[in-house]
Amino acid sequence: MNNRKLGTIGEKHGAKYLKNKNYKILQLNFQCPYGEIDIVAKDKNTLVFVEVKTRRSTHFGKGMEAVNFYKQQKLRKTALYYINEKKPVFSSIRFDVIDILIQNEHEIKIEHIENAF
Repeated sequence: MNNRKLGTIGEKHGAKYLKNKNYKILQLNFQCPYGEIDIVAKDKNTLVFVEVKTRRSTHFGKGMEAVNFYKQQKLRKTALYYINEKKPVFSSIRFDVIDILIQNEHEIKIEHIENAF
């Protein structure tokens, strides 16, 4: 399985996980000139921008560790672009990271870091 397919599978698991926590999914894979946001959702009146990182193992660290300062800056710019384009109604915004470890079809571990940065 290539990394792109793994990422798509992880994003689907992430969206399902958030729906089960009563988040409203507004958009998947929002793209603009600055980059991409995997999931845009609402948690009550909070607009949540979610980066999903999916791995098959932790040999090279957890996926969340890849959300470094540079990636955070790209996500912030992309989020501002989303807000200016879509004009959503919200009282606050938040950036979350969902770390997904898929070791096999039946063993999936999800770690959700709210307000990650």
